[in-house]
Amino acid sequence: MTRTIHLSLDINGRRHELDVEPRVTLLDALREHLAMTGTKKGCDQGQCGACTCHVDGKRVLSCLTLAAQVEGRQVSTIEGLAGENGDLHPVQAAFIENDAFQCGYCTPGQIMSAVACIREGHAGSDEEIREYMSGNLCRCGAYNSIVAAVREAVETAR
Repeated sequence: MTRTIHLSLDINGRRHELDVEPRVTLLDALREHLAMTGTKKGCDQGQCGACTCHVDGKRVLSCLTLAAQVEGRQVSTIEGLAGENGDLHPVQAAFIENDAFQCGYCTPGQIMSAVACIREGHAGSDEEIREYMSGNLCRCGAYNSIVAAVREAVETAR
């Protein structure tokens, strides 16, 4: 018999109730139990950043975070980034404007990290952006465009 636990998760401003095994990661809870597939499963070992989302405003690797750990905390995913009226977040718009993606697989994690980069004040220079974003890998090599998109989003925010 498989043991399950009941969780109430606050994701993108909405409460979600689910029953999962205690070892289910936040990534698998999002993708497999809540059908929120924007957060990507890349390496499943915390090394690529494709699964980046925010918990209480701080970026986390959802493949290394148990779903049970985020109960009672605010989780934000790429699905919750756009405005209620459908307007893109400035970082999303800047990624499109700067062609900061090719295959697009890493893009949700890149965007979530970029939002945190700007919010936490780590976007003062290209070097600082590159350092902060270094945990997010892009197999297509769109790094220069990603840095340009972060810079543009910072300028837009001013």
